Amino acid sequence: MVDLLKAEHKVDVDWRPYYLRPDTPPEGMDLPDYILRARTSGSDDRLQSMAKMHGMQFKSTERIYNTRLAHESTEYARDHGKINEFHRVIFRKVYADGQDISKLDVLRSAAEEVGLNADDMQAVVDSGKYTAEVAEQVHYAQEIGVTGVPTYVINDRYAIVGAQPYEAFKNALSQIANMKNE
Repeated sequence: MVDLLKAEHKVDVDWRPYYLRPDTPPEGMDLPDYILRARTSGSDDRLQSMAKMHGMQFKSTERIYNTRLAHESTEYARDHGKINEFHRVIFRKVYADGQDISKLDVLRSAAEEVGLNADDMQAVVDSGKYTAEVAEQVHYAQEIGVTGVPTYVINDRYAIVGAQPYEAFKNALSQIANMKNE
């Protein structure tokens, strides 16, 4: 869907980190009961349907993963011109393959898949090069009111929260364009 938006509307998409559950321990944690209840009320069906419409698979996660290393690895990918490719692979690994992105072997595999040097990525991430930068970006997201993922911020002013259908983005972009023309 992001690729379609970029092609049809000439928008730039920039992936930024946010910790939905900053208290998640490094080994992850079981899903809270309220999430499990939401799944039985149809939220997963909607996500399955949206994924299928875009030719993707969707598999609900069984746990909440600690995403700190994934966010820092994504910054490495950004610095090496592979952020979109890396991000796409990470999403697939979680939401289609059911893999745990807190694990270095999963992140290394994603790096290799997009043509990055997995050994270098791990060494740079292990050095802490991106830790403060990711923390700063997460803090900024909190300051502007981000409370859910994904959150799409348009022109640093408008937000679309959650996995929304393509039409929601088209409508938002159209409304923003109309406001500029008034």
